[in-house]
Amino acid sequence: MIRSFAFTTQGKLHTKDIDMFLMPTLLADTNLFLWVDLEKPTPEEIKFLLEDVFHFHPLSIEDCVTVSPSPKVEEYNPKEGDLFAQYLFIVIHAVDYSRTDGVFATSELSFFLGKNFLVTFHEVPLRSVQLTEERCLKSTVHVARAPDRVAHTLLDGIVENYKPALDELSLEIAEVEQQALQNPSKETLNRILQIKKEVLHLRQIIGPQREVLARFARGEFKLIRPHLVPYYRDVYDGLFHISEMAQNYTDSLTGILQVYLNMSSNHTGEVVKLLTLITVVTTPIMIIGTWYGMNFKDMPELEWKHAYPLALGVTAVSTGATFLYFKKRKWF
Repeated sequence: MIRSFAFTTQGKLHTKDIDMFLMPTLLADTNLFLWVDLEKPTPEEIKFLLEDVFHFHPLSIEDCVTVSPSPKVEEYNPKEGDLFAQYLFIVIHAVDYSRTDGVFATSELSFFLGKNFLVTFHEVPLRSVQLTEERCLKSTVHVARAPDRVAHTLLDGIVENYKPALDELSLEIAEVEQQALQNPSKETLNRILQIKKEVLHLRQIIGPQREVLARFARGEFKLIRPHLVPYYRDVYDGLFHISEMAQNYTDSLTGILQVYLNMSSNHTGEVVKLLTLITVVTTPIMIIGTWYGMNFKDMPELEWKHAYPLALGVTAVSTGATFLYFKKRKWF
């Protein structure tokens, strides 16, 4: 699906759902800004728009249509014989977290940002794109006055969408912490390790993304006008805060894992202690029973009149004394 919009320099909508063969004409008009959004386009649409209309560099087109393992930004400057205008190629990852399966899902959004055009490419519907489109069409805050403004709004929306995912993750960590304290089990350990793995995945996404936004925040690119650099810096600050939260989650999970291991160790120690005490307390019974179970011929105790009550009494007294000794030492 292709959505296309042409806006004036005042941010007013000029044309919507433009025929593809008219795009070169509108692109040549310096008083207009063209935004083309490609959502799961066909190979024919990709070839016509990215190659025939905008003439983007083949390497950036290849990076756009294939899944990129990490975010990045590259600047393409035309050389002799190139048909494309100067542009930035950006790959950013949006994120979603489901408590049902406890897995972070990432969606890739690619930008081609030029002086008077913005081309966005994604395989699945993205909330940030939808919200930015609505804001542009309302034309109340003049978001669509220039491509670098729209690009900032998209990036800001992607970073904002990290927060609900982090809130869900925070609830998940709180629940597993309670389980580790109250009822630690093998399932609790598996859940801790699963969440820790997902937080690591999140940090692997955020790390390169921070580096990309840091370059915008430093004003490295001429296509980002100087007065908009502070806005990009604000987006970077938001992502930096999210990165710090992810680090805190990692530390919390490490602490929860340590608590779980300590609780399990204490439980094992209590079991071993109980078994040891049972063994020690029953030692007098075992000694006396083993001694008189040998049935030697010359054992005079076997012929005593009150030998059985005496042996029983000695057994009871020695066992009771052992029990009281451990009780006094507070080993029970």
